[in-house]
Amino acid sequence: VQLQASGGGLVQPGGSLRLSCAASGSISTINVMGWYRQAPGKQRELVAVVVVGGIITYADSVQGRFTISRAKNTVYLQMNSLKPEDTAVYYCNVLIRTSTYWGQGTQVTVSS
Repeated sequence: VQLQASGGGLVQPGGSLRLSCAASGSISTINVMGWYRQAPGKQRELVAVVVVGGIITYADSVQGRFTISRAKNTVYLQMNSLKPEDTAVYYCNVLIRTSTYWGQGTQVTVSS
């Protein structure tokens, strides 16, 4: 299974970015698709996940600003009202049966 993420970049505070992550390869049923992030000097943390059936969970810090969605084997993260504290490397994550896969990470920098 391969995960290809894209959409990161540099944006000013208050701006928007959209991340996408496409899963390919030997895929049966994807149980969970989501996004995590890791800022310098900090642990990787959950941003948002969508479980099969449509149940969605957001971190408190992004609730109301970020929206996760899924179309088949691609997961998206629409990020609005970005803040400097959202600066991090964002990783997509997929759970297929009992196996977890990570994307390569995409840098998001929020700065004026």
